[in-house]
Amino acid sequence: MTALGQDLPPINKFSSGTYNAGNQNWMISQDGNNYLYFANNEGLLEFNGSAWTLYPTPNETIMRSVKVIGDKIYTGCYMEFGYWKRQANGLLKYYSLAKSIKNKIIDDEQFWNIAQYDHWVIFQSLSQIFIYDCASGKFNIISSDTGMNKVFAVNNTILYQTFSSGLFEIENGKSKIISNAPLFANSKIVNIFSKDDGLLIQTQYEGFFELKNNIVTKWNIEADIELSSTSIYSSQMLSDGSFALGTVSNGIFILSPQGRLKYHITQNRGLSNNTALSLFEDADKNLWIGLDNGINCINMQSAVHSLVDDTGFLGTVYASILYEGTLYVGTNQGLFSKPYGTDADFKFIPGTKGQVWSLYHYDSTLFCGHDYGTYIIKNNTATQIYTGIGTWKFERHPYNSNQLIQGNYLGLSIIEKTPAGWKFKNRIEGFDYSSRFFAVNGNNFYISHEYKGIFRVTVNNTFTKATKFFAYKNPKKGKNASLSTLNGEVFYASKDGIFKLNTKNNEFIKQDKLSKIFGNDEYTSGKLIPDNSGKLWFFTKNYINYFSSGKLNSDLKHNIIPIPSSLTNSMLGYENITQITASTYLIGTTDGYYTININDISFKNYKVLISNITANALNQNPFNCALSGDSNFKYSENNLTFSYTVPEYSKYVNADFHYKLEGMEDDWSDWSNKSFINFKNLPPGDYTFKVRAKTGNSLSVNTATYAFTILKPWYATTLALIIYLIFALIAAYMVNRAYKNYYSRQKEKLIEENNRLLEIKELENEQELMKVKNDQLQQEFENKNRELAVSTMNLIKKNELLSLIKDDLKKTGEGGDKSLKSVITTINKNINEDDTWDMFKEAFNNADKDFLKKIKKAHPLLTPNDLRLCAYLRLNLSSKEIAPLLNISVRSVEIKRYRLRKKMDLPHELGLVEYILSV
Repeated sequence: MTALGQDLPPINKFSSGTYNAGNQNWMISQDGNNYLYFANNEGLLEFNGSAWTLYPTPNETIMRSVKVIGDKIYTGCYMEFGYWKRQANGLLKYYSLAKSIKNKIIDDEQFWNIAQYDHWVIFQSLSQIFIYDCASGKFNIISSDTGMNKVFAVNNTILYQTFSSGLFEIENGKSKIISNAPLFANSKIVNIFSKDDGLLIQTQYEGFFELKNNIVTKWNIEADIELSSTSIYSSQMLSDGSFALGTVSNGIFILSPQGRLKYHITQNRGLSNNTALSLFEDADKNLWIGLDNGINCINMQSAVHSLVDDTGFLGTVYASILYEGTLYVGTNQGLFSKPYGTDADFKFIPGTKGQVWSLYHYDSTLFCGHDYGTYIIKNNTATQIYTGIGTWKFERHPYNSNQLIQGNYLGLSIIEKTPAGWKFKNRIEGFDYSSRFFAVNGNNFYISHEYKGIFRVTVNNTFTKATKFFAYKNPKKGKNASLSTLNGEVFYASKDGIFKLNTKNNEFIKQDKLSKIFGNDEYTSGKLIPDNSGKLWFFTKNYINYFSSGKLNSDLKHNIIPIPSSLTNSMLGYENITQITASTYLIGTTDGYYTININDISFKNYKVLISNITANALNQNPFNCALSGDSNFKYSENNLTFSYTVPEYSKYVNADFHYKLEGMEDDWSDWSNKSFINFKNLPPGDYTFKVRAKTGNSLSVNTATYAFTILKPWYATTLALIIYLIFALIAAYMVNRAYKNYYSRQKEKLIEENNRLLEIKELENEQELMKVKNDQLQQEFENKNRELAVSTMNLIKKNELLSLIKDDLKKTGEGGDKSLKSVITTINKNINEDDTWDMFKEAFNNADKDFLKKIKKAHPLLTPNDLRLCAYLRLNLSSKEIAPLLNISVRSVEIKRYRLRKKMDLPHELGLVEYILSV
């Protein structure tokens, strides 16, 4: 089984989803700014290198033709043709030419081609040719009854072919037949080129013919066999004399000026589609292809060529080498080879199925490090000399030229050249870690293990056993880190930087200058790859890098090739680059490889352009602004977006930009591939926006600038300030007047306030007097209460005394002495309870007015005895003190108190005395 073998120039692919327009693209042109224009199914499609813009056809039909002439872009479509012109805001506006001759256009007519001759523009349909005089604005029309194929502008002549008639020339506004040879009557002419003193005519099926002195001869070329039975739809002569032929369903052919086939590029070799409707060579000699489905751009002058394996036969390339005129590539599928410098297909080398890690040339022998062990490759055959453990790489033995050191999945091993050939000799015992990256310095091995870090292993003199083992704490292990040698010095690279081994103390020293390469988020892999010419290669996010020794000192020189990793499609941590010739390098990818000729790398100094400026107010739709002249924006329109571009179309070189906005910031921004910047809420003031670009190592030849002003808000303008001043003076007058009135009112108010204070003072005095009187009354009340309490106590004591005397007399006069009875009667009269109560009631009412009325009103069911008990309790008398007053026992007083609570229906938590005192 074979795979593709031809290395092709880079192809940029643009799908309809990328440019957001129709699939088919019928014609291509370019303006003075290097913008590309495509006649697309949905209208005029513009590409400026950064952004695509679609301008729909005026009558919403398919656009068939486009041609840039001066500052105008002429287009033709269904029943309509005219031109587009760029407005001050950078957008294109359409002007119809067909309206003035609408009655001359045949129904259902489409304009498939546009050509230029001097100051005439020629619009061609399949029935007529409209010759437009740009100076006078008049038309000359040429018709054909048999129909027209295509119009051609060659050697200052206008030619066209009619179906079944022949080849004609337009002279003085009229048709003149040049040749009615059977070829022109029966074969469709795709294009006509100038060749020597005659014409080179390229047909759809029959190939190329020369027309000289009215004689038609076949131009026999090597590519006739490849072109046989191929339908050519479009063609273009390139600037170097080569021919690009676009076919129907068979891709494109690139022929040398002598007709030798250089490339045949089809869909399975990188094209998006096999039908090429249009071809165009731009100012940078890129070949643009308008496809039946999409747009492709081939970088014909690129120093980069690639082999893309869409079949999956080759797989991911991990290693490569040029050995004895044969190019070998090792992939995850095995080892493949082909004769170098030919278009032959790669062939699989039997017995190498599986993962190939490395290819190494030593002592006229090609070694292959494989997942299954070690192979020797000779005449496209593989012989296994070591098996059981996979082999990563090979290094020379420091002392024995007949031995090689292998880095294996499990440690290190030695292979040796014997009279019978190379054989496995021994493993180095005592070290079993994977040795994918290692360097040898005498008896010391320095091994980088991604997950364990760096080791130093010292082996014995016979290289059979490890005698010392040391694990470095610094540098630390790192993802995609590696270790390699350059000019006998050991380097280690990881995300932490680049380190060099100091062999005197066996320490790795960070190289600060070199480590800056990994700054700005550039690190993707630390894989270091030496080549045959003393260069040490490695890959970063945006560049391919290599170190080379300085000519005048030992300092390493950093060189870059500005091809980003996103475009090269390399395997992170498994990048590989091989020097094939003195200046050609092969770099493996996940789907093949690409080659770079470093001597051919050059970068044009392009011009950076501001392509679009939009402004908008907050939460409003943006509007396009003029790209030149004085630009003033309202204060509310202070959100600006600048779009800029470099019309550069190389696949492997991206333009980077940086900018600054003078008036806001003085420093340039960091380089970025973003082609627009937005500034929000700009304050009023004068600004100048500046943007520069670089492609590869080359700065743009210019700095694009745009000066503008954000106007002050209406309330901050000079007129507004004058009005503010007038209002301020009026306000000052009004304030002064108001202050006068205020102070006058304040004076009156102060007088009134003083009078009021005097009145308040008098009231306070009266209140103080009333307070004194109230205090006196309260004192009197308290005195009366004390008197009542004293009198009550005296009465209690008197009654108690009389009761004692009465009891004693009763005991003494038990014999019935009449005089004693008379005394007892008198005593009873003196302790009469009713009289005592009446006297107490009168005194109590004088002391505590309305208490008995209040308590009676609150509790209507209370009896006079209950009220009497309430009065005694009001005086805070105890049950023992109340008993003599009621002439009952203490126990009876307690019972009365209990019954009184029931009548008053007091809650359990409220005390009886507490309640009575609160009334």
